[in-house]
Amino acid sequence: VQLQASGGGLAQAGGSLRLSCAASGRTFSNYAKGWFRQAPGKEREFVSAIRGAGTTAYADSVKGRFTISRDNAKNSVYLQMNSLKVEDTAIYYCTAVQSVIISHIRSASSYNYWGQGTLVTVSS
Repeated sequence: VQLQASGGGLAQAGGSLRLSCAASGRTFSNYAKGWFRQAPGKEREFVSAIRGAGTTAYADSVKGRFTISRDNAKNSVYLQMNSLKVEDTAIYYCTAVQSVIISHIRSASSYNYWGQGTLVTVSS
């Protein structure tokens, strides 16, 4: 599976962006898919994920502002980011794995497919 993330860019605080991640190589409709981010000088952190059955999870820092969704027909996963904050600035990576148990959904080591990342910059 190859993952291609897009949709990053520059936004003002309070604004919105929508990230997309398209998969190729195989159908990954039943895979767990997620988003992680890495800010300069910081470790990669969990943002959101959706399991094959549709269960979603969010980091506390984005809950209520970000929404993960998927379109199985397009082999894609999305991250709608609203009410952006300066601290949301980071490179956002999409990721996927055939399956993941709920207790491990926030761990980067649970995922074995990664996209190249897309930069999100939020200005004040």
